[in-house]
Amino acid sequence: MSTNRPFLGVVIALIIIVSWFLSLAYFLPKELSAFHWWIIPAMLLQTHLYTGLFITAHDAMHGVVAPGRKKLNHAIGGVAAALYAYNNYKKLLPKHHQHHGMVATVEDPDFHHGSFFRWYFKFATEYITWYQVVLMAFTYHGLLVFFDKPNVILFWMIPSILATLQLFYFGTYLPHRGKPLPGNEHRSRTQPKNHIWAFFSCYFFGYHYEHHYSPGTPWWMLWKEKENLQAKGLVK
Repeated sequence: MSTNRPFLGVVIALIIIVSWFLSLAYFLPKELSAFHWWIIPAMLLQTHLYTGLFITAHDAMHGVVAPGRKKLNHAIGGVAAALYAYNNYKKLLPKHHQHHGMVATVEDPDFHHGSFFRWYFKFATEYITWYQVVLMAFTYHGLLVFFDKPNVILFWMIPSILATLQLFYFGTYLPHRGKPLPGNEHRSRTQPKNHIWAFFSCYFFGYHYEHHYSPGTPWWMLWKEKENLQAKGLVK
């Protein structure tokens, strides 16, 4: 699905990246006693923004952050991936396209026949590298020089872990678990239509059949793709 607003993807990507920075800048130095009841919502917001970083990198892999501007597109994707636990965009790129080409097969790096936890472990070990762990450890101890330990754990460390679970559960496990439905050429499921829940759960990536049907559709237009495919009777 194309758009006649070629820079909108860049603007949306920058909003997510800048929001992630600003929220960290606000939460990390703040006294925990000042949070009162909204400490959990603050953590969930930070989790949501971490997820947004990866979704931004993912859209860049499909060339839809800055369509027609390859260097800019991949540069934004690289920054977004690196901010999320030092992920290497250049290494993620071929694996993600392998996922699309071999979806839900033994050659799919995102797929695993097994329980939720075994699949999650395989998913994590497929993408997490030793140098990421080292860099995260250095960053953690560096942040402790400037900020209190509880703040670093609550707003920098835990949200990154929760976002990994969020991405895996809504973007990999639910769409690809079990046997593919008969006639489902994209070997992917979709969640029931609920645009509000679809956005907050994983930036519309619960509409996963829609993504595999039209990988050139940016995340912020998947709700429209959902409605288009419903009208054609291809999804419920």
